[in-house]
Amino acid sequence: MIDMIEKEDPVISEEEAAQYDRQIRLWGLDAQKRLRGSRVLLVGLGGLGAEVAKNLILAGVKGLTLLDHEQVHASEESCRAQFLVPVTARGQNRARASLERAQNLNPMVEVHADSDRVEDKPDDFFLQFDAVCLTGCSRDLMVRVDQLCSQRNIKVFCGDVYGYYGYMFCNLGQEHNYVEEKPKLVKPTGNSNDGPEAKKAKVDPNETTMVKKTSSFCTLKEALEVDWTSEKAKAGLKRTPVDYFLLHVLLKFRTDKGRDPDPQSFAEDSQLLRQIRDDVLEALAVSGDLLSDDFTSYCFSEMSPVCAVVGGVLGQEVVKALSQRDPPHRNFFFFDGRKGNGVVDFFGPK
Repeated sequence: MIDMIEKEDPVISEEEAAQYDRQIRLWGLDAQKRLRGSRVLLVGLGGLGAEVAKNLILAGVKGLTLLDHEQVHASEESCRAQFLVPVTARGQNRARASLERAQNLNPMVEVHADSDRVEDKPDDFFLQFDAVCLTGCSRDLMVRVDQLCSQRNIKVFCGDVYGYYGYMFCNLGQEHNYVEEKPKLVKPTGNSNDGPEAKKAKVDPNETTMVKKTSSFCTLKEALEVDWTSEKAKAGLKRTPVDYFLLHVLLKFRTDKGRDPDPQSFAEDSQLLRQIRDDVLEALAVSGDLLSDDFTSYCFSEMSPVCAVVGGVLGQEVVKALSQRDPPHRNFFFFDGRKGNGVVDFFGPK
C-alpha cells in the first residue's frame, strides 16, 4: 500500500539534491521525495511551535502553514523560548511575526502564516494537509481534529510544554506502513561437517536490508479514555508514567481557565492545579497519591531546553511518518526535564 503522500510524485531538482544531500544519504532519495511532496499544518507558535517549525523547514517539506491567532506580548514568558519572533514584533500576530525568520531557514519550502483562530476553521481546511501538528490547543479541539483527520488518512500530532514537562502524541492511522533498515543476515557457506555454529546465519555489519513493516494507532480520544477500573489497566498501573495523569490535569486546567498555568498568578494557579488533580484522579479511579503536591512547582511557562527536546522529537516523528522511514513512537512520548529523560508508551485499545 502506498500512502497518499506520493500522489504528487515530486521530483528532486539538482539544487534540492545539493541542499538535502546529507538527508538523502541518511534516509534515501525515496524518503526525501515523500517528504518533499508533503504539506504540513502547524498550530501554535509558542516556544514548542517554533522548534517544530524549524525542524520541519530544515528537513525540507513542500509547504508549512503556521496558524496562530495570538499576539506577541512583551511580558509573555514563552517569548524567551520563541526564537522566530523578533524583539521588535511586540503587539504583532505571532504567526506573521514568525514568518520571515522561518522562511529564511530554507527558501525551498513554502511557508505561509495564518492569523485566524483554529477553532473557527471549517473541517475542509484541515483536509488539504498531509499532516496536522497541534500545539497549545484545548483537549476538545485536539479530539475534534484528530477524529476528522484520522478518517481521511491525515497524520495527526499533538504536543505541549509545561515548565519542566513536555509530551507528544501521534495518530498515524490504523495502518501506517514504513520501512526499517536492518543488518543483513548472511547464510552459512560451510558444509555439514563444520558444526552447529557454522550453520547459523551471521550478521554482516557492512550490509543492510530494508524491511517493510506496519504499525497501528488509535485516536486521541481513545488514548485519553483508558478504563483504569479494568483488571488489565490496574495490573499495568505501576509501570504507567505519572506524566500521563499530569497531562490530564494540565489539559483540564486549560479547558477550565482557557489558558495554561501563569507564573504571574503562581499561588492561585497552584491551588487550582491541586484541586483539579484531586478531581481528575478521582474521576479516573486511580490513587490521589500518584501526583504529589510539589508537581505544581515544575509546570509553569515554556522552558527553552524542554521545548528544544520535545520539539526535536516531535519534528523527528513528523518527518519519519511523512517519509515512511523508520519505526514511529507509538503513541505517546513524555519528557521530564528534572530527570533529563523521556519515555515512550502506548495508551488506548491494544
